[in-house]
Formats: sequence, structure tokens, C-alpha cells
Amino acid sequence: MPELPEVETIARGLAKTVVGKTIESVEIRLAKMVQAPAGVRFGAALRGERIEAVGRRGKYVVIALGSGRKVVTSLRMTGRMVFQRMEEDDYPGAHVALHYTDGTRLAFADVRTFGRMRLVEPGEPWDAALGVEPLSGGFTPEVFTGMLIGRKTPIKSLLLDQHRIAGIGNIYACEALWEAGIRPGRPAKALSKPAIGRLYHAIRDVLSRATELRGTSVDDYVDAEGLRGGFQNVLSVYGKLGEPCPRCARPIVRTVIAQRGTWWCRSCQR
Repeated sequence: MPELPEVETIARGLAKTVVGKTIESVEIRLAKMVQAPAGVRFGAALRGERIEAVGRRGKYVVIALGSGRKVVTSLRMTGRMVFQRMEEDDYPGAHVALHYTDGTRLAFADVRTFGRMRLVEPGEPWDAALGVEPLSGGFTPEVFTGMLIGRKTPIKSLLLDQHRIAGIGNIYACEALWEAGIRPGRPAKALSKPAIGRLYHAIRDVLSRATELRGTSVDDYVDAEGLRGGFQNVLSVYGKLGEPCPRCARPIVRTVIAQRGTWWCRSCQR
């Protein structure tokens, strides 16, 4: 957490509020939360920069600057990026604040302090190791099938591999596997062609629906306006240990795969 739908929601919210603004100053309250190229001071480099665009890559929020540089933010487990207007009090626990010339600001806070804001130089291939975007045209059934060939790893572990598919985390891997009726521990190479097709469509369906509902707030996630998401209200299996499966009414179980809690139905995920 946050995963693709949450990060996409935050990026869309910021695109509506900060694009076109100019950074007047940067307030850094915890130095480890920011990173910059050797010899470059994060705050000094951002002063005077104009925000040209805000987007997402995998689980990263990407802010494009007028100079061609980018600010790439990893929210990790509990990071928040919240836009604040001039009359609002400082965001509680903010570790970094980008102050704009019109008096507004962008606060970056993280209770666990695992998140990072990184300044990236123009042309730097910072995302070269990230896999295909699952809601993009590049993620085709053929591409997905190719990822599974010869792979003994459990299918859930493969879905979480950011080098293959960028943006899927624990919540949406559990939900997609339930929707497709596939056992999370099944070796990737053992999936039949029909099962691969079901899972491909389930991935795209679950991520699309979660994005429409502005993400899942089961822990600390809020969007760029500080509001909770809505997909937690329609989750099928994630976090529902012992509750009846929406499809067959058998109790949901929890096991551990790749050191991650995994919720699923023993009856209808075969």
C-alpha cells in the first residue's frame, strides 16, 4: 500500500491542483526523505521550478518540472501527498513541503518514514527496471502469457514482481486471483490457457474498478485532498479471514505466500 489505483488517484488529484504552479521554497524536516543527484541540493534545485505535469509509473508519483527534471515519489507503506491551500494549517507530520508562489503547498508525510522524494535528471532511466503497466496497451494477453512460460514461482508472487508488472500489490493480487478462480500458490507455468485469460481480464477489471473508486483505504491511505478511497467497501477476499466467500459462501482463509498475507477461498480457487 498504496498500489496502482491509489497512486493513480493521488497523481490525478495533484494534476488538477499543482500543474502550472511555481515552487517558491522547499521545507525539509527530515533529510532522509529526499534524494538528489551527487552535488545537487534537493531544495535549492527545486526553487523556481514550474510544475508541468503529474503522472504515475508503477507505484510512483511522477512530477515533471519545467527544466526537464522530475520529482519521483515512492509512498511505500504509509506515505501521503496532500495538497494544501493557503488558509489551511500545516499538514500533521509532514516531513517535506513544497511551497508554491501563490501560497499553496504540497505536503509529503509518512508515519513510518520509508517513503522517498527523489530528484531525477532529464533523460535518467530511473524506471528502466519496472515492468509493463497492466492497464496500458502494452499489457496484452500474449505478453502476459509469455511471462508465465516455464515459471515455477507461485502465480501470486509473479503478480507482485514489479520487474514484470508494475503497480500490482497484495490487495489487488488477492482480489484478481479470487475473481479469476485461481489458487494463489499455483505455479505460474501450470496455468491453463483459459485460466490465464481469466486472470488477465481480472487484473485489468479489478485495477480499473479500484481506480474508479479512488483506491482502497484499509490502513493509512488518503488521496491528494486527504480523502479516503472507496474500494474497501467492495473487497471480495482481502482482509476477510473467516467471512463467507461471496461466490460459494465457504469461509475465506489466510495463508502466507512470499512473506505476504494471502486471502483466498479453498473451495472456488482451484
